[in-house]
Amino acid sequence: MAILCLAGEAIRVEFRRDLRARRGQLDPRGPEVHAATFLRRRLMILDSALEQDSNELARIFIHEVFHFTWTRLGNPLRRSFENILELELNSRARGELGWSSEYRKKLLALEDPTQRTRKWREYCCESFCDTAAFLLAECGDNAEFTLSQRHRERRRAWFRASVLRQSIPV
Repeated sequence: MAILCLAGEAIRVEFRRDLRARRGQLDPRGPEVHAATFLRRRLMILDSALEQDSNELARIFIHEVFHFTWTRLGNPLRRSFENILELELNSRARGELGWSSEYRKKLLALEDPTQRTRKWREYCCESFCDTAAFLLAECGDNAEFTLSQRHRERRRAWFRASVLRQSIPV
């Protein structure tokens, strides 16, 4: 176990073997996952297999850290990011910047963005975290980066203007 200090608060980081999750909990009956983050418990659990691949570890770790950022981002910035995702959907953009957002995107119904359903909000959070990992991990190309360059650049510009230029506690 390690302790990560972000914005003056401790987050425990643990490595475990063969992570599986179901219904928001670690569960050996669920599908394999790379990591799980429990915000209220300030706990991040990473699959120990990631220790063998520094690029993948960096990408997954940054994704998980940005879950803490998303919760503290504030409604105006979260809505602003949602607007970018809605623009992408309306222009029929395919792909994403990570598996966790890609599979949630595929589950969305037409009315989810306008009704701001739970599915939509979870997709937005995962897309935000995948985008942060894509931009910050510097791990090279990855088969999970399937979003077109045009949309990648729009997200990069949004992150620079909205998140990276200011200090947002995690």
